[in-house]
Amino acid sequence: MKKNVRRAAGVSSAALAGIVLVGCAAGGDAAPSAPQEEGPVTLSFVGADNPETYAPVIDAFEAENPDITVEYTQIPLDSFSTAMQQRLSSKDDTVDVYTVNQPNIASNAAQGFLVDLSAYSEELEPLVPADQYDVGFYDEKLWALPVWTSTQLLFYNKDLLEQAGVAFPSADPAEAMTWEQVVTLGTQVQQATGAASGLTIEAETYYGLQPLAESLGGGSGVTGSGMLEADIANAGWVKAMEWYQSLYTDGVSERLPSLQGQTYFMDSNAAFYVGGPWDVGIFADSEVEWGVAPFPYFAEGERVTPTGSWSWGISPYSKHQEAAKKFIEFGSLNPEGNRATTEVTTIIPSNLEAMSDFLAELDGRAGERSAGTAAIIADASEETAVARPTTVGYLQFEQIVNKAFSDIANGADVKERLDKAQEELKDAWSAIR
Repeated sequence: MKKNVRRAAGVSSAALAGIVLVGCAAGGDAAPSAPQEEGPVTLSFVGADNPETYAPVIDAFEAENPDITVEYTQIPLDSFSTAMQQRLSSKDDTVDVYTVNQPNIASNAAQGFLVDLSAYSEELEPLVPADQYDVGFYDEKLWALPVWTSTQLLFYNKDLLEQAGVAFPSADPAEAMTWEQVVTLGTQVQQATGAASGLTIEAETYYGLQPLAESLGGGSGVTGSGMLEADIANAGWVKAMEWYQSLYTDGVSERLPSLQGQTYFMDSNAAFYVGGPWDVGIFADSEVEWGVAPFPYFAEGERVTPTGSWSWGISPYSKHQEAAKKFIEFGSLNPEGNRATTEVTTIIPSNLEAMSDFLAELDGRAGERSAGTAAIIADASEETAVARPTTVGYLQFEQIVNKAFSDIANGADVKERLDKAQEELKDAWSAIR
């Protein structure tokens, strides 16, 4: 059943005034209007991805807009949020357009770090999936235009499964395996082949682990009228995290350094691997024989898949806001422009027309190995996608729960650690409330 994606919840003016973050009142209107320069314009575009990722869309945009030059600056992902917080807090006018992790849109808008884009609301709505439309709103205004979305897939090593006599899982979403089945089959492969892991999960962060709790009825972990009350120690969350911890205590999974899962899978160390559509492009160039199946769920729970990615917003301190609007229109609303953002990286474009073209190509990207990928992604988008919660406290939430996940994987008592994280969130959000 299709999950409901919540429209961004507003909070009271008093609560906004209490946000312990540098910035103005909600909305880019707080910044003074910057004069628009006449003649050629150079836009500063800042993001966390490699420059090669955005080269096609920048080239295409500049070809259609010869008076606008786009200069891209990459900030490493692990320091991106902090760096942008510092630059925007100081009213840095050298940032025109920047990428915004979709759960952070509410926080950025509340701090006055984004220009109000509500004028695009009607045009945007029919162009993107419902969750991608909703994710850009905060306090009933649109603050960023969606560029990418995502989901997670279950990859499997065909050679390892064959050696163990395990049948390949179906690519039919109606026949998605349960997590219990994946662990049983993964363990069987380990015992038969000596593979180091039966299952490896790429995103051991809130994005990747939220669906575990959601599947067991634990919810997103954020609740309340202002979405500033933590609920991460309920029965669903505890059971999900106990299962997650068991992957390591039972030897089904190995703890890996950050971002090493792809290489680990391509080296045939894991029977099953949970990753994203971007891995299709990476694995296509590998020698390993693999296949793809739908994201699993718990036997006693519902099918839930993660979603969301990056949007583009405009800094209210930009001196080139009209040119900036042209660029984000091209990257989001224009199907050709949006598709160009995915020419190098196999990540799902938000624009429905661009998405259709992308999925048709993705299915054959790796020949028989990637067959069925498009149907899996389409089903997830329509039926099982659940967005991360919209809250002005998302930055604190993600940092605190991710640390709890790491501790749980390393053996911490699950209930005690979740209780501790819940108290930490209560303290962290007290000033915002």
